[in-house]
Amino acid sequence: MAAVETESAPLTLESLPTDPLLLILSFLDYRDLINCCYVSRRLSQLSSHDPLWRRHCKKYWLISEEEKTQKNQCWKSLFIDTYSDVGRYIDHYAAIKKAWDDLKKYLEPRCPRMVLSLKEGAREEDLDAVEAQIGCKLPDDYRCSYRIHNGQKLVVPGLLGSMALSNHYRSEDLLDVDTAAGGFQQRQGLKYCLPLTFCIHTGLSQYIAVEAAEGRNKNEVFYQCPDQMARNPAAIDMFIIGATFTDWFTSYVNNVVSGGFPIIRDQIFRYVHDPECVATTGDITVSVSTSFLPELSSVHPPHYFFTYRIRIEMSKDALPEKACQLDSRYWRITNAKGDVEEVQGPGVVGEFPIISPGRVYEYTSCTTFSTTSGYMEGYYTFHFLYFKDKIFNVAIPRFHMACPTFRVSIARLHYLQ
Repeated sequence: MAAVETESAPLTLESLPTDPLLLILSFLDYRDLINCCYVSRRLSQLSSHDPLWRRHCKKYWLISEEEKTQKNQCWKSLFIDTYSDVGRYIDHYAAIKKAWDDLKKYLEPRCPRMVLSLKEGAREEDLDAVEAQIGCKLPDDYRCSYRIHNGQKLVVPGLLGSMALSNHYRSEDLLDVDTAAGGFQQRQGLKYCLPLTFCIHTGLSQYIAVEAAEGRNKNEVFYQCPDQMARNPAAIDMFIIGATFTDWFTSYVNNVVSGGFPIIRDQIFRYVHDPECVATTGDITVSVSTSFLPELSSVHPPHYFFTYRIRIEMSKDALPEKACQLDSRYWRITNAKGDVEEVQGPGVVGEFPIISPGRVYEYTSCTTFSTTSGYMEGYYTFHFLYFKDKIFNVAIPRFHMACPTFRVSIARLHYLQ
């Protein structure tokens, strides 16, 4: 009996089952999916399978199921429409959109006026017009953010945080792009720098370098700090706040929404709290937050200004007879060189607070260093209200303060050479 030879049909793309092909396509990026449309009719059909585009809509544009339902569009159509609007920002959009969404969600119940002060996003043609006006290209991540919100109205409190001392107040608004363009710098010392924020009380601004010039890296965000020892007005040192707009904005938002920056009287206060900077003595807990004030600091001469906020709290479970009053304070202040200064005095900021079970007392004070960093520690002396002759000390935890990275003015460096 002769053997029957059979030949299997050649395996082609057309003969492959659909499910394995869709699984393979699900691992492709949007660029590859689009390219598949030009390979064959079969791949063109499969790459248009709508669930494949769901992941890309969520990854790049943060489009939710609810938004899809409201717009009554398929995922692929949503992706294409969004790409046609903000596609040039695809590498930045998700991070910046998430930051904006998180910030607004966090602030709406806490600082509703601040959210209401935000402006609608700018148009592409508006941003193009600003580029033509200043003669420089705006960073793509900056443009992306301004497509979402074009800054805020000049109001108090400002979106970019506040700081208040007895004789000093700062609150920074996020400038809209037209106002920022009006403050674009061409002068020596701040050449090619665009203001991001503005405080109407102090005139303080944070700047972004839209071009590399005068020792600055392109896209760096910084506070200017005039060199007070130089006779050259172009000698401006810089406290670096962020390497890029995205770095600057998202790190600020993360500090806000994580509770790192406290909300006090509808304002964001830019105090940084170290969770380990807490000390408990008996029923009383002391915790400290700190902040660096660039507008009151200088590199030349070295003068670094810090403010600190102290919270003193007695446990609600403490016995009523544990109620006490603060009599005095003792500080041991150490700079980066190891130089020590000791300070003693009555009360705190002119007050002698009474602490009772469940009560909290907070106050703000400040200090300066001639070095870029330093730390403080000490104790408070209390007496019991019911046993006035009985006194005791409450530890203040050691807390460190350090100024941001700074860069010396290139005008000074040239002078020294």
